[in-house]
Amino acid sequence: MNDAPLPLAPDEPQRLAEGVAFLRRGELVAFPTETVYGLGADATNAAAVAKIFALKGRPADHPLIVHVAPEARLEDWAVDIPEAARRLAGAFWPGPLTMILKNSPRVPAIVTGGQDTVGLRCPSHPVAQHLLREFAKAGSGAVAAPSANRFGHVSPTSAQHVRDEFGPGLLVLDGGDCEVGLESTIVDLSRGEPVLLRPGAVTREAIGRVLGVAPRDRDAAAPRASGTLASHYAPRTPVALVAATDLEQRVRRELAAGRSIAVLARSPWPGPLREAAAVWWHAAPEAPAAYGHDLYANLRALDANGAGLIVVEAPPEGAAWEAVRDRLSRAAAGADDSDET
Repeated sequence: MNDAPLPLAPDEPQRLAEGVAFLRRGELVAFPTETVYGLGADATNAAAVAKIFALKGRPADHPLIVHVAPEARLEDWAVDIPEAARRLAGAFWPGPLTMILKNSPRVPAIVTGGQDTVGLRCPSHPVAQHLLREFAKAGSGAVAAPSANRFGHVSPTSAQHVRDEFGPGLLVLDGGDCEVGLESTIVDLSRGEPVLLRPGAVTREAIGRVLGVAPRDRDAAAPRASGTLASHYAPRTPVALVAATDLEQRVRRELAAGRSIAVLARSPWPGPLREAAAVWWHAAPEAPAAYGHDLYANLRALDANGAGLIVVEAPPEGAAWEAVRDRLSRAAAGADDSDET
């Protein structure tokens, strides 16, 4: 149990109670997790879950992740649970890991996208845990939640990001900035061997150390899962992912063509470009965890500059950068699907 003080504004304890009441009534609540902010509804209430799809403009066959409290039993939400799931839950829950398992009949088809699998996760953020624990006393205790943004937008990592998306009509529980900043790792355990469907803070190597075998890459027979479409996590402004060795040349070419650009790089602004008024240059952190933490906030800030193009210096190769590379490659592919926790 996490007994740390809740990072809340003075009025937030009352808002947490309101959040539980909203969930019980079949309404939506935005809440923080350690990854990104989620847009939640009672996972057992199909009509409530339908409101998520309507508000986000989300395709009906795109499954949601079910969030549960630390005390929840896997058997309440899944069947045919493999030993690998229990080992991973013991190692990484609460935390940024989603496991795909065979779903229980208790989970409505709208949550699973009509599949026979369900994504389960136990978040570590104290506000999320408090909400889930209190909802377990007064309701199902399970909250289906994608990220709290309109379908196709950059995921929110602060309460203000959520307010920017949906305005004042949505109940938002403010738990500060998200600690991780990238959506959870998703590993499929429904087919007899671990398969990595989405990289995240719980790395492929870390999973392999627990299971004795690293998860293999996603294949065509894998179940549909959050964040696995070709284009995701994209700002409204087009994104170009450029190799570090080509970055300055690409910037100069865009400027020569009369375009205004925003740049997300891993190095300071080059001296020769300092007089270029059409360039907004942001130097991101060099460490992969810090880069990932800031990524969506940086993309939102650059998106707001009004530039015609966001040029992003491609991150390095290597396991530590796998999740960041995944998000950036999908952001560069287009603005079609950015909505997971």
